[in-house]
Amino acid sequence: MHMKSYLFFILFLAASALTCLAADKAVRQNWFNDPFFQISKAVADCPTPVGPFATEKERLANAHHRAERGTTCWLVGKCDRPNSYNYDQDIAEAFKAKLQESNPFADSTTLWVTVQGRVVYIEGCTAEQGVVRELEKYAMTLPYVEIAVAHVRTDPAGPPPYGVMNDTATPLP
Repeated sequence: MHMKSYLFFILFLAASALTCLAADKAVRQNWFNDPFFQISKAVADCPTPVGPFATEKERLANAHHRAERGTTCWLVGKCDRPNSYNYDQDIAEAFKAKLQESNPFADSTTLWVTVQGRVVYIEGCTAEQGVVRELEKYAMTLPYVEIAVAHVRTDPAGPPPYGVMNDTATPLP
């Protein structure tokens, strides 16, 4: 009887270890429902950024930071809303509306936008060096945007300056 209990225990440990390994390779999800959308498709072979998609482990690691950053904005008087993430959908809709009027980046870029806590991340590819600063300036004209950051590959032979969807790298915060 003792041997059967021992074997059961060993099998339980092995199953637990396999479960942990499988969890490490978990599918990425947009846990916080952050806006993520593509705004142009002119550059071929541009890797899709990870954007707001994270593993369960990454979600847990970021949860405290998001809660702190979200409420600090309101506590110090920078936000009228109780959480800086409450602005994100409005920023995304304003960005899309502005692009409907005119998209100056449509012919020379492949880009995606992520909005997190009033910060606009623009990631993708372009063949034009000067576009990076123009992207940031463009996003900063939108209501409620606190910061705009462009991580854009300008050399088609180089690696992208952002985490990609099929990569295990954690996206830039």
